[in-house]
Amino acid sequence: MKRKKTKEKEEDKNPLHVEYGLFSNVRYMLHQMVEADSNILPLMLLGAVCAPFTQYLWGFLSRLIVDRITGYDTGENLAVVICAFCAVRLVTVVLQTYYNSNWWRYISTRMKMTQEKNLKIMRIDFEHLEDSDVMDCCQKAERAVSNNNSGPEGMIREMASLLSNLSVAVAGLFILGVVNPLLITLAVDFWLFNRISKEDKEQVWDKLSTWWRKNNYMENITRDFAAAKDIRMFGLTGWLMQKYQELMAERFEKEQLHQRIWQRQRMMTCVTMLLSQGLIYAWLIYAVVTGRMTLGGFTLYLSSYNTFAGAVWMVMRGIAELIAKSREVDDFRSFMDFDGGDEDLGGIQVPVSKDYEFVFCDVSFRYPKAEQYALEHLNLTLKAGERLAVVGLNGAGKSTFIKLLLRLYEPTEGEILLNGVNVKEYNKHSYYKLFAPAFQTVELFAFPLAENVSMQPPQETDCAKAEARLQDAGLSEKLAGLPDGVHTQMLKVIYDDGVDLSGGERQKLALARALYKDAPIVVLDEPTAALDALAESRLYENFDRLIGGKSAVYISHRLSSTRFCDRVAMFVDGKLAELGTHEMLMEQNGKYAEMFRIQAQYYVEEVQENA
Repeated sequence: MKRKKTKEKEEDKNPLHVEYGLFSNVRYMLHQMVEADSNILPLMLLGAVCAPFTQYLWGFLSRLIVDRITGYDTGENLAVVICAFCAVRLVTVVLQTYYNSNWWRYISTRMKMTQEKNLKIMRIDFEHLEDSDVMDCCQKAERAVSNNNSGPEGMIREMASLLSNLSVAVAGLFILGVVNPLLITLAVDFWLFNRISKEDKEQVWDKLSTWWRKNNYMENITRDFAAAKDIRMFGLTGWLMQKYQELMAERFEKEQLHQRIWQRQRMMTCVTMLLSQGLIYAWLIYAVVTGRMTLGGFTLYLSSYNTFAGAVWMVMRGIAELIAKSREVDDFRSFMDFDGGDEDLGGIQVPVSKDYEFVFCDVSFRYPKAEQYALEHLNLTLKAGERLAVVGLNGAGKSTFIKLLLRLYEPTEGEILLNGVNVKEYNKHSYYKLFAPAFQTVELFAFPLAENVSMQPPQETDCAKAEARLQDAGLSEKLAGLPDGVHTQMLKVIYDDGVDLSGGERQKLALARALYKDAPIVVLDEPTAALDALAESRLYENFDRLIGGKSAVYISHRLSSTRFCDRVAMFVDGKLAELGTHEMLMEQNGKYAEMFRIQAQYYVEEVQENA
């Protein structure tokens, strides 16, 4: 039974999660703080120095006044002493106010780490973006840097608070000079708080990592302009609300568990603190009654004890909170240290050449956690300067083939050669520069139109070239109607007067991007699906003329590109079923010929309608 439980525990353990430990995370955060803002550490030390003065100063003054009134002390001039106390208090208050007003500096560290996290998300290998485990790990990292009180920034705040409270507690030990029951009760409270916070994270917040992804999707889809038409026309409101209610029920269940977990801790803390308070008050009253302590001393001890008790309690709680925040920093560091290929800058540079030939050697690919292969035993050569049409029904393996060619995925089996060298030997970023792709789903960014074509910063964008490529892609009329031409802002996310593009216009924009990049291999992954068949055929022919002698791969489930391509690759159920010229495949009278004859009638009908 014990072996079985151990095995289940190992299976449940997330391989992407690493527990670095408190001290490692403290060192990590100190390094992050210094890199983000070198003034943070001196400010934290300033707060620690000022804290004891602001907490204990009036207790000493009260003792002096009470002893003077009762006749126990007849020493220095009281007015001079009060002035001295006020001067010290004024200085410490000014410094403490300066310290408290610089809390915003903590945010700079979190913002820096958020940028690093976003950079990693954009750099990890594309295949990881479809891995739910990696995305859950990413979601935990995003939650860790989502607000002021969690993860890294929460840990910084806890360290600053802990340092100040620790200095107050140490000063209190010198003032009181006793070890009292408070330390024992606070140790119990610390142990309980740490245990409860760990249980809360594991049983509630870690379990909700998948929930956050679902919730983000539901919130985005309800306000997504692209989905708004479908929601209204198909009456999806009720169905989406039902899904959202189911999601909220899951969150509510975890929130109830969260409250039950912490209720136990609060009840135990109340009991232990009540016991320690009672013992201390009894001891102080006994000391005064027996003459072992003056009323002034009683006043000092009582105020100092309350301050000391609060500081020690805050130290114990602060350590427990620091451990809790450290666990969230574990989440952040686990994602940042995850080997997603983003640090892979090695490999040789792709040599400059006039001719690039790609050879797929018995390549098979299976998506992560999938049981079936998306592509099996593919043997195919893309010759230099060749036009290759890749056709087949949806799900036939066409897009998978493109992802492998572009190295967005690596083969599960087999290898891909570029000019006789395995593509894994080349530097990824150098390899990416070989391709000018145009994808079916075209993302429009909240940049000016010219930068949406160049996909480069403003200083690296040739606006004249961008305008020419837009005209080549068939957007001349649209361009003429824009208020600022290629400088027109896209979308209304940042600018209220931003312009959106229709589905067909976006796909023409994708073609303009491919033309602008001017890479040696052009890949069109069904970028014209939003156009009608005849418009697609004309656009493909014009585009083919514009790319000149470059290699080109045209992917489509429609066959408008096959007539002018050198060869056609027909994919069926993840396998290369037929390969040859259009004429050869028509003579074979196989699946390609059947598909072409079915589609040919639509081209004829559209020509007749437009005549």
